[in-house]
Amino acid sequence: MRVRNVAGNRNDKVEISMTPMIDIVFQLLVFFIMTFRIVAQEGDFNVKMPLSAPAEGLPDPDRLPPMKVRLQAHPSGDLALISLNEQPLGQSFRTLHNQIRDVVGDDRGPGSIQETAEVELDADYHLRYEYVISAITAVSGYLDANRNIVNLVERVRFSPPRTPPN
Repeated sequence: MRVRNVAGNRNDKVEISMTPMIDIVFQLLVFFIMTFRIVAQEGDFNVKMPLSAPAEGLPDPDRLPPMKVRLQAHPSGDLALISLNEQPLGQSFRTLHNQIRDVVGDDRGPGSIQETAEVELDADYHLRYEYVISAITAVSGYLDANRNIVNLVERVRFSPPRTPPN
């Protein structure tokens, strides 16, 4: 019996065709482009900005200046102090509500102070969110004895966030 010489066939070179791989890549690219869905950006709010700066002059005497509510936090994130126009009120949102109600009053209707009343909330960076919501609730209104909603302040804005301490 004779043994074959198989060592002589090892010099044959095998070429891999790239055309099918490129076809598959283009098919995948087209598939992902066709199935891509563009969604609305999260947090896209309809914000009304003023068209131009108000004319300089004397302020409207019937307009209240913005009331500044400062919410200070303990390092743990709990509420430490509430201040209204730099006057400390302790930790009671009920006291804040009563102070706002004293300033704004209970008069309703066109031309009332509620239309021009504005509150600016200034909260510490690490204050827990529930305290901010409680402050908004305290200044925005209440339910009267007949379970009707009574608005106090409709314009609530936030001051720029304070940077966290290092």
